[in-house]
Amino acid sequence: MKFSKATQYFFALISAAALATNIAALAAAPAELAGSEFELTEKISVASIRQMTEALSAPEMAGRGTGQPGGEKAANWIADKFKALGLKPLGDKGSYLQKIDFKESVATPETSFVVGDLNLEHGVDFAFLPQNNGNRSASGDMIFVSYGIQSKEAGIDMLAGTSLTGKVVVMIEGPPPGFGKADWEKQNASLLIMRNIISGGAAAIVYVGRGDEEHPPDEMISYMSRRQITLPNEEGYPPMVPPFIYVGAKAAEKLFSNSGMTLKDAMVKGHQRDFKAIDLKLKAKVAARYKVAKVTANNVVGVLEGSDPKLKTEAVVFSAHYDAFGNDNGKIFPGAADNALGTAEMLSVAEAFSKLSVKPKRSLVFLAVTGEEYGLYGSKAWSKEPTWDIKKIAANLNLDGIGSEVYGPVKTIVGYGAEHSSMGPMLETLARSMNLHVIPDPVPDEKVFYRSDHYSFVERGIPSLMLLGAPAGDKAVWLERIKDWEKTDYHQTGDVIQPNWAWDGPETVAEVMAILGWRISETDAMPNWLPTSRFAKLERGNTKELPKEK
Repeated sequence: MKFSKATQYFFALISAAALATNIAALAAAPAELAGSEFELTEKISVASIRQMTEALSAPEMAGRGTGQPGGEKAANWIADKFKALGLKPLGDKGSYLQKIDFKESVATPETSFVVGDLNLEHGVDFAFLPQNNGNRSASGDMIFVSYGIQSKEAGIDMLAGTSLTGKVVVMIEGPPPGFGKADWEKQNASLLIMRNIISGGAAAIVYVGRGDEEHPPDEMISYMSRRQITLPNEEGYPPMVPPFIYVGAKAAEKLFSNSGMTLKDAMVKGHQRDFKAIDLKLKAKVAARYKVAKVTANNVVGVLEGSDPKLKTEAVVFSAHYDAFGNDNGKIFPGAADNALGTAEMLSVAEAFSKLSVKPKRSLVFLAVTGEEYGLYGSKAWSKEPTWDIKKIAANLNLDGIGSEVYGPVKTIVGYGAEHSSMGPMLETLARSMNLHVIPDPVPDEKVFYRSDHYSFVERGIPSLMLLGAPAGDKAVWLERIKDWEKTDYHQTGDVIQPNWAWDGPETVAEVMAILGWRISETDAMPNWLPTSRFAKLERGNTKELPKEK
C-alpha cells in the first residue's frame, strides 16, 4: 500500500512525537535514589570488588591470555561465580561458556632482520607489523625517503628521480611536525603514500622514529613482537603488500652507519622541502617466520531472569572483558586495571542484583568477554551469534577502564556514547542524584568510543554506554596521571594492583552501572537513539554498514 506524501508526513510527526515522549520518560528518572536503587548501593561491596580484582589478576591466572590456560582458568572462575550468584547459564549447551575459535601466531627464532653483517634482535630492535598472511621474506638495498610525500600543490616530491623497485624503503611515519593529525587523516595521506611506495615496487618498508611520536617504534615493537590472535579465516593484507617493519631508536642508528651521515642528520634533511632520497649503502634481508596453531577461548555469560511477564523477554546486557595479554615469552601481563578491575565491578553488580529483595522487570545478562585486546573478538562473536534475542536487548552497559577510578573518590563520570542515545539524559539525571559530574569524552582524538566492547553492540543497533570514573578537580591533572601510567604500565607487565589504590572509587562506578541498569529495566520503553545521532535510524539487530562519522 502506498500512502500520500501528506499521510507519510503525518505518520512521521507521530513517530517523532512518540520518540520524544520515550526520551522524556527515560530522562525523567527520580531525582533521588528510590528504595531498590539505594538497596543496590548497599549490596555493592568494596571488599568484594577488591577480592575479585585480586583473584583475577593473581599469578595463577597468568594474565588471562586468550587461548591460554590462564584465560581458561579465569573463564571457569567467572562461570563458578555466576553459578554461585544464581544466574542461569546462557552459553553453549546449557553451560556458562560460549566457545570461540582463534588462530594463534607466534614468531619463531628464525624471524630475522639482517643489516649488512649485523643481525638485529627481534622484539628488542625490530618487529614486523602482523599481516596475517603467513611467512614473508624480502631483501634489497636500503633507501631513506623521509615521509615519502609527493604533493604537486605543496611543491614537495620526496621520491623524485628515485627507483623503489626491489628496495628496502626506510621512512618516517606521518604526519610530520606541524601538520595536523586530523588534516592528515582527512586527506588519507598515509594511505596515498603507502600506495605510491608499494606500487613503486618496494621490497619492504621500514619505519624509524623521530623521537617525539605519540606511539614511538619501540612501543610498537613491544606489541608487535607478542603472540598474535586472529579469527581462523580472518583475511590479512593482499600478498602484493610488502612486509612492514618497525625499528627501535638504537637499532635505527645502525641503518645509517654506512650512509655518511647520522640518523639525526638524515632527520634534519628529511624535514626540508627539497629533500631527496638518500642511499643508505647497505643491503638488508628480512624474514618473518611464524608458528601457527588453532586455539579456543570462551565468553562467559549468565542471566538473571526478570520479574515482569512481558518485559522479562527483553534484557539489559552488562559487559566487561576479562582477557589481558597473558603469558608471552615468559612475561606475565596481569591486566589488573585493564580489565580485572572492570570485570570485578561488573561481577559486583551481578552480586548486588542477585541479593536484591525486588527483582528487576527486565532480564539482566552478564557477559564477560574474551579476545578484546586483539580486536573486540569476544563481543563481536556474541553480538553476531547472541545467546539472547538481539532485537530484545534494551541496552548495553560496558566497563573497560585504565584504573582512573582508583585515583580517589569518584566524582567525575564519562559516558562514552552518551551523546547518541536516551541513556545520556538518564546518566545526567542519575549523576545529579549521586553528586557526580558528567563530562564528555576528555580525549576525543583517541576515539575511545570505537575501541571497546560496547561498540560491537552499537554495530548491531543497540544503544550502548561505556562508563569511566575519575576523581574531582581539574581533569588535566588526572589525564596526566593516565598518560604517565600508559607510558609505563598500560598493556605491560606493570599493570598490577598498587598499594595506593582507592577502592571506594570502583564502588561508585559499579553503583552507577547498577542503578542505570535498574532504571533501564524498570522503564516501559527501551532506550532509543537520539534524533541528533548518526545512529538514529539504526534498528536493533542491524546488519548494515554503520553511517560514517561526520
